[in-house]
Amino acid sequence: MAGIEEVAKLAGVSTATVSRALSGNGSVSQATKLKVDAAAEQLGYVVSSNASSLASGRTKNIGVVVPFLNRWFFSTVLEGAQQALLRDGYDITLYNLSGDGAERHSVFEHFLLRQRVDAVIAISLELTADEVSRLHRLKKPLVGVGGPIPGVRTLAVDDTAVARLATGHLIALGHRRIGHIGGVLELDVDFHLPSNRRVGYESALRDAGLDVDPALFRPADFTIQGGYQAAKQLLGSPYGRPSAIYAASDEMAIGAILAAKDLGLSVPRDVSIIGIDDHDLAEFFGLSTVAQFPRAQGEKAVQMLMEELHPERHDPVQSSIALPFELVVRSSTATPSAD
Repeated sequence: MAGIEEVAKLAGVSTATVSRALSGNGSVSQATKLKVDAAAEQLGYVVSSNASSLASGRTKNIGVVVPFLNRWFFSTVLEGAQQALLRDGYDITLYNLSGDGAERHSVFEHFLLRQRVDAVIAISLELTADEVSRLHRLKKPLVGVGGPIPGVRTLAVDDTAVARLATGHLIALGHRRIGHIGGVLELDVDFHLPSNRRVGYESALRDAGLDVDPALFRPADFTIQGGYQAAKQLLGSPYGRPSAIYAASDEMAIGAILAAKDLGLSVPRDVSIIGIDDHDLAEFFGLSTVAQFPRAQGEKAVQMLMEELHPERHDPVQSSIALPFELVVRSSTATPSAD
């Protein structure tokens, strides 16, 4: 196999320039990089990851920590991050913390501190001050996705504003009795997403001069099955039944659509339903929703890390970024029936 010296000779540059061009560490003109890449490809030269790590002090590996892998939102953020890391020539090591607290302790006390990763992305995890300081002491860049973390560059959607937008859409259509399928107490932990989405719902009602009726709230677990059961409770009685339902996730909203069908109700004639996420299945079900672009969240998190790992290539960005969201109106919401 050809060595770095042969690549340098063919490209007409020094071995140090070859190293910078192929590793991405250091400044090299685009023309020189293309010349080195062509020489390396012609000779079949592949950079040794071990040698590159020894020379740069970097592993070209990013640790990603998530609370769940079996939820669409988390896996989609992860997909966006993985694709962006691949484009930048980085590997990914995934830590799934869906088990007990001992798993989280082990990851932050041992795995992430063994110099196996260059940086860390924490998705929907409200890191403790001790977890943050351990990573900072080792000079490992850290980006959080999902909410504010003191001392950490973060990306976050305003969950209260998202909920206000979804509920406001139903109010604008003329609905006055609006049910809410939110999160169970056990899920109201990191960044308090279920609580914030309930606060936004209640704020929108009050701003419209509508009463907040606790009987119109049902908790669920952010799954289709959970949304189905909660909607059955909300829609099962013909007396006082809501004319619309705002669900705190698309999966729960899809469950509500299925429950309405099983109860002989038509969506949106008998009940309008809106969710949050813009899940891959949302268009199939004709679900109105508030999109929060999880793939783009993963890509943006990687961009922020690259700006810190390679400051010579990027302009500095702000410490915290508010993520965009957008109302997507489909066929599951309409004006209330006159019946």
